[in-house]
Amino acid sequence: MTIIDRQAHTTAERSTQENSVRDLVGIGIGPGNLGLAVAIEEQAPYLDALFVEARPEFNWHPGMLLDGSNMQISFLKDLVTVRNPQSRFSFINYLHHSGRLVDFINRQTFTPERVEFADYLRWIADHITVDTQYNTTVTSIEMLPEQAADGARFVVHIRRKLGNGESEGQHAQRAESIRCRNVVVACGLEAKMPAWAEDSSLDTSRIFHNIDLLPRTKKLLNSGWDIRRALVIGAGQSAAEAIRFFHDCPHIDTITGSLNSYGFILADDSPFANRVFDPDAVDDFFYAPDTIRNELLIRHRYTNYACVESELLNELHDRQYRESVTGRKRLDIRRTTEVLSARNCSDGSVDVDIRHRVTGDVVTENFDVVVCATGFSSRGLTGIHTDNHGGDDFTVTRDYGAVLNGQRVSGLFVQGATEATHGLGSTLLSNIATRSGELVAAITGQQRTHRVHADENLCSEDHQDSSHLIAG
Repeated sequence: MTIIDRQAHTTAERSTQENSVRDLVGIGIGPGNLGLAVAIEEQAPYLDALFVEARPEFNWHPGMLLDGSNMQISFLKDLVTVRNPQSRFSFINYLHHSGRLVDFINRQTFTPERVEFADYLRWIADHITVDTQYNTTVTSIEMLPEQAADGARFVVHIRRKLGNGESEGQHAQRAESIRCRNVVVACGLEAKMPAWAEDSSLDTSRIFHNIDLLPRTKKLLNSGWDIRRALVIGAGQSAAEAIRFFHDCPHIDTITGSLNSYGFILADDSPFANRVFDPDAVDDFFYAPDTIRNELLIRHRYTNYACVESELLNELHDRQYRESVTGRKRLDIRRTTEVLSARNCSDGSVDVDIRHRVTGDVVTENFDVVVCATGFSSRGLTGIHTDNHGGDDFTVTRDYGAVLNGQRVSGLFVQGATEATHGLGSTLLSNIATRSGELVAAITGQQRTHRVHADENLCSEDHQDSSHLIAG
């Protein structure tokens, strides 16, 4: 993390001296901070909290809300139920208010469709009373040299898009600063693309991550581009869903799937394996030796990564088998293959070099669209500092407090980027309800119920030198 001398920002400091201090500023309004906002409303409504989000409104992966795509976790793992079964923000109460409770019960399923769960999250965003502000980008977090008399430890610098009748400047934005006692960073996930797709000379209008599947496909079709041949790269649930999406489009002649593995692997959702996502498992994982943590991550990776739930896996196999009977083969699954490179063609299509990993043979084939279902990485503190060269050591305490270069930054908390320390559920919905309660307890100084002794070995509790800026 790049550290910049704070003296260059005295003007920004002066501009905030008269501002009132907030108890908390939450950066990002995704499921993580949305769950935290609910926990604050239910457990600590006295906190003066503000949550800011760069997007104009709440959305949860809108480009992946494909018809028929189900959640892979129970609706009981919503944002509140495990922490507070009586919460008015439960998925069941959402169904009641939406007039669909009885109909959902009649479906006899624990897993709602993804589009419905996204609507549930949006319903929460619309009904929480905690202060939220969209169209607001955080440019930096300034850590004060010492805690102020009013308790302020940070100045959060933001740029807010103007609206609601305000006079718009050249860029329709206004810089502001917010003094606060605590900051919770929850910047969510970012799409991971293959190295070959990062080539700056490559026109990526037809090469994109599956997170943008719906809008990018719609844009191509609305622009008059013909999609006859589609390539999907990846072996997980998202890849399988993208393949089914294209296979459901009758105008597409061939849907090719490139898998590193020999075939799609069944997701391990058995009751015993699912215990790796239990709230108690976070303690077990955090306090385990590094070798055991790494072993557990590998041993249980097929509960979440590079695997497909059974119904969809069997459906794709049935479709391919049916085509072998009818002779109209549209679904082409290429096992043990990898994409080496891609080149744009004059007609807008893409030539792709595909290597068979067993034989070493390389073929070049032409596609109208290439979808990379190649996973995500957690942003952590990315996006609020100048570079990501890894020069600074970053980790978190059991209570998600940020530790920079071995020093605990009091009042700074991070959601995400904690899988290596907190387990496989860190970037998933599974533990948001419990984690939100833990964060409120940490922010308010309440007694924790999990083990705490190992945190003392991570860092000293007091931040030794906080007179610098985490710059954006």
